[in-house]
Amino acid sequence: MEEDIAGLKARISQMQPVRAVGRVQAVDGTTIWVRGLSDDACIGDRLRLIQPEGELGGEVLRIRDDLIAMLPDEPADGVSKGDRVAVLGAPTLAPCNSWIGRVIDAYGRPLDGAPLGPGPRRRPFRASPPPAAARRSLGGRLSTGLAIFDTLLPIVKGQRIGLFAGSGVGKSMLLAQLAQGVEADIVVLALVGERGREVLDFVTNVLGPEGMARSVVVAATSDRSPLERRRCPLAAMTIAEHFRDQGAHVLYLADSITRFAEAHREVAIASGELPALRGHPPSVAHQIMRLAERAGTGVGDAGDITAIFSVLVAGSDMDEPVADILRGVLDGHVVMDRQIAERGRFPAIDLLRSVSRSLPGAASPPENDLIQQVRQLLGAYARSETMLRAGLYRDGEDPVLDQAIRAWPDLDGFLADASANGPEQAFQKLQLILRRANVTPQQTRRPVTALTK
Repeated sequence: MEEDIAGLKARISQMQPVRAVGRVQAVDGTTIWVRGLSDDACIGDRLRLIQPEGELGGEVLRIRDDLIAMLPDEPADGVSKGDRVAVLGAPTLAPCNSWIGRVIDAYGRPLDGAPLGPGPRRRPFRASPPPAAARRSLGGRLSTGLAIFDTLLPIVKGQRIGLFAGSGVGKSMLLAQLAQGVEADIVVLALVGERGREVLDFVTNVLGPEGMARSVVVAATSDRSPLERRRCPLAAMTIAEHFRDQGAHVLYLADSITRFAEAHREVAIASGELPALRGHPPSVAHQIMRLAERAGTGVGDAGDITAIFSVLVAGSDMDEPVADILRGVLDGHVVMDRQIAERGRFPAIDLLRSVSRSLPGAASPPENDLIQQVRQLLGAYARSETMLRAGLYRDGEDPVLDQAIRAWPDLDGFLADASANGPEQAFQKLQLILRRANVTPQQTRRPVTALTK
């Protein structure tokens, strides 16, 4: 209650009874040119176009002589020359602890039909990351409820990982499982460009009352303007920073960074920036890297933000610009494969193409040895799978491959295990699988000379 009253007082104190007003000079495609505000408006300021039928929001993209370019939130239908435009100032967000369990839009407005009060402190959407030299190292390993992440691809406190997948491979479902299972005080989800039906389904059926009890969902559906879709993950990160500064461990999930980049491309082109990276403007790299850097470990008494960014890769092209940019700034990447999904194994994670940069520090020496064994066995099976299916291999020709063949069904099932009760029991189950296949550490470690033949 005290926080709500403080937020209301702060909101009243920031009210402006007088605002600068200009007039529409011209409409050029999706851009509205306004005269009379070039001395009062700044790049990124919010604007409000006032019409007899209603109001139209927008943002300042360009300032030229005595004109400013406004990108509206909605199509410019009905806008006419001479319409009034008011400057609202730089957009900010005032997160509040009462936002937990709520669904809001990128501007902090409720989407679930109930009133939503602001917090006492207004924050910019584009805050600076914590000082690099003052940040803590990565924290301890987190329990996730998924065997593969509890063992072979560990997630630690303050880590930032990318989830790379094509459409229909199970990316959103995996994010939902992580939202439910990862150890965290608060979960903040950014749903960028999703269908409205999926947002409701995610909140009611996937997260459910138990998951929503510790979550804040920020949604900008596919019908919203590129300005709002671009602002969605920024708003979610601002909310995550609010709870981080209170000492909480926050799990930040963004689905997806690809749609964030596409929204930025629309805004950047409207502002006059030329496309460069396969249609993306040069500034997209900075936008993605700055968002990623805001997550991670905190400073001093602040908490940590463990972040998972999903990337929609067309045709499983891991070298496309968004995937390549994000992969280079994260602490690990998880690759999902369509062929694995088509044969019915979920999550369809390709372990051999996935990396957690929290290793080897996140595991003990015996656990690291076990991880190395499993990777060697799965690698041996993957390299010889075509030969095995063609019936060209005979038992006994390669001892390591023989062990891989025996262990593969159980290992493949282990990668889909969603019932792990923490890393310790998951590693015990992994050891049991290798013992059943008569695998020992010495048997999987080939000498260097054998690998070069």
